[in-house]
Amino acid sequence: MLPAPAFAQAPAQPPSETPALRANNLFFDGLQARMKGNTREAVAAFEKYTALVPKEPAGWYELARLCLKENKADKAAEAIETAIRLDSENKWYRYFEADLLTLQSKFEAAGDVYAAVADKNAGVEDRMKASLLYQRAKAFPKALAQLDKALKTAPGDEEILTQKQQLYLKNNQVDKALEVARQLIAANPDEPRYRAQLGQIYENNQQLPEALKAYLEAEKLFPNDPVVQLSLAEYYRKTKNEAKQQEYPRKAIVNKELDPETQIGLLLPYLQDMAQDSSRRQEGVEIAQQLAAQHPKEARLQLFYGELLQMTGKDAEASGQFRKVVELDPSKFPAWQQLMFSYTAPKDADSLIAVSERALRLFPTQAIAHYLNGIGYQNKKNYKSSAKAIQRGIDLQPEENAELLAQMYVSLGDTYNFLKDSTQSDTAYETALRLDPKNATVLNNYAYYLSVRKTRLKDAEAMSKKSLEIRPDEGTFLDTYGWILYQQGKFKEARTYIQRAVDAARDEADGTLYDHLGDVLYQVGEKQKALDAWKKAQQKGADNPLLPRKIADGKVYE
Repeated sequence: MLPAPAFAQAPAQPPSETPALRANNLFFDGLQARMKGNTREAVAAFEKYTALVPKEPAGWYELARLCLKENKADKAAEAIETAIRLDSENKWYRYFEADLLTLQSKFEAAGDVYAAVADKNAGVEDRMKASLLYQRAKAFPKALAQLDKALKTAPGDEEILTQKQQLYLKNNQVDKALEVARQLIAANPDEPRYRAQLGQIYENNQQLPEALKAYLEAEKLFPNDPVVQLSLAEYYRKTKNEAKQQEYPRKAIVNKELDPETQIGLLLPYLQDMAQDSSRRQEGVEIAQQLAAQHPKEARLQLFYGELLQMTGKDAEASGQFRKVVELDPSKFPAWQQLMFSYTAPKDADSLIAVSERALRLFPTQAIAHYLNGIGYQNKKNYKSSAKAIQRGIDLQPEENAELLAQMYVSLGDTYNFLKDSTQSDTAYETALRLDPKNATVLNNYAYYLSVRKTRLKDAEAMSKKSLEIRPDEGTFLDTYGWILYQQGKFKEARTYIQRAVDAARDEADGTLYDHLGDVLYQVGEKQKALDAWKKAQQKGADNPLLPRKIADGKVYE
């Protein structure tokens, strides 16, 4: 059999696009444009879609969302109204309507929407939202009605009862708020905070005997609860019962049920109260010590205790505490910093050098660690190492902290002065003054070293005078100003200021002060008093090689 002849087949023609297919394409085009953030393109697609199928609510809903995104609230309202008219059972359309009304500050109308949805779905969450919106509209009876309906669905619900209680309190319906508090207690008999809350309502409404009764009943049932203890502490503070006022905060702070962060948070305001009463500061230290003992491995709490010891002048104990912190957690640079600061006295130079060098191995870019390392070397009288370390600290220190940077330059100036490099020393002081023109320490130190060199005495006098305007009773500054006057031959005026410096320092007056006093007394003719002052300077360890000759010969040598 011969094969059938082959005939060429005509190509298929695409079917014409039906309205339904066109609508589907427009809908998905709109969704895709919205997902890409092309809002205008999406609006155009959904406008065409709603024109093609005006009875499909989904298109109107999408169009409403897009119009709102373009801040066209009126068009959004029209679109969502159409969607709801077409499908009144869709709760998401109603939620959008409520959100739109809320944005327009139409809170009561928005509440009505949520209430209507809740009526159909028995939704507790919708009733809560309705209640909150009614409260914003100050429609309190409607707000309360929604909460009552919610409680029928979820009897004893804590959140609903709490909101109901707050609503009564806002409307000054104290008795009803107390009634809700008792309902909360009944529903949650093992929860002490509701018993404390009952007392707080009484207390806030000046019903103090009832408040105390509620608190004491709570304490009897829950003797170790911190909320109850703090409530009693506040009650006793308000009623000025000083003994109890001190007892209860302490109970709460050291409560072992609390975590260290919360305990520190409670202790801080307690310490602020103590700051007004110096006789109670030791009490604060004792509480912090107790917390530190409770949490021996908590580095932050141990650091806090050390800082408190330092603030109260217990430097040796503070140093021990900081050492403990850096062993517990070497990553805590604040502890290293405080430990270094605790060793800045000249007698602790070796400790400061050792600790700062340990810190620098862990934190090589910390400017303050380099600076304090330099202070250690300065106190050790290794001035070359001091200058190098302080300069490294300066290089790392941001200029935003001008006060700290100025202090670094002051120390650098002091170090170069010890090295007899007056050019570098003066440059450092000038830089410090540029950074912090009103820094009294800079003004004093720079002025003093100029006076020792007997150069630029007028500039020195002006700077020293300015330092005294800033800190008028500073003994060291008084001595500097007096010594500048001395160098200018103004001996009577100089005596006044140097004597004031000695008097201000009292038993703490050092050998240099008495050495200066002796010189000025000699120049005003009081030679015996001058000799007595020089002898006192020698006893105090004044670092002046000419002092023995002055005492031996009874006259000034410069």
